[in-house]
Amino acid sequence: MQTQPPRRGLLIILSSPSGAGKSTLSKRLMARDETVQFSISATTRAPRPGEQDGREYYFKTREDFQELVRTNGMLEHAEVFGNLYGSPRAPVEEAINAGRDVLFDVDWQGGQQIRNSALRDAVVSVFILPPSIAELDRRLRARAQDSEEVIAKRMAESRSEISHWDAYDYVLVNRDIDACAAELDAILTAERLRRDRQPGLSDFVQGLNREFEGRLE
Repeated sequence: MQTQPPRRGLLIILSSPSGAGKSTLSKRLMARDETVQFSISATTRAPRPGEQDGREYYFKTREDFQELVRTNGMLEHAEVFGNLYGSPRAPVEEAINAGRDVLFDVDWQGGQQIRNSALRDAVVSVFILPPSIAELDRRLRARAQDSEEVIAKRMAESRSEISHWDAYDYVLVNRDIDACAAELDAILTAERLRRDRQPGLSDFVQGLNREFEGRLE
């Protein structure tokens, strides 16, 4: 007999301007909690050496990708430098129905598409803010990965990204990565315990009522 999962999984949207700590928080969350898995995107670009279908990406032809979009099989999608990228609906739906949480690292536009999708009831969206613009600039430079031109571009994009902060369910200010990670854990704990996300709760309460009735007999 198949057992019902204790709860339906969450579809976690995590967004931030570059350098605010989103990637670090995502890695920490998945390292601490094995029920959280990262959403694997689909793309029409060719696989790079060492990449495997279903691990780094689901590699699709443009025709197959567009058919998924047409049949509502993509939660979100966009074209970037001539290639299509998106989040297939089927594996995400399968995961959350099995009680697993799926983490999405997407921008505001991708998050908005997901919030308007058929899985909107499972969405929990979190935006990460830097403590200041000066600190954001410092963090980008401390990574020592980008040229001055790229850093300037990222800083310019950050203003647009931050302008959408109020579209999210929760907003965290990453002053300290440990404290911010703890706050993210608290959000997920509370969301998992919501009454409408505990499918066996009604049966449990009915059992309590039967116990009351037994005591009155």
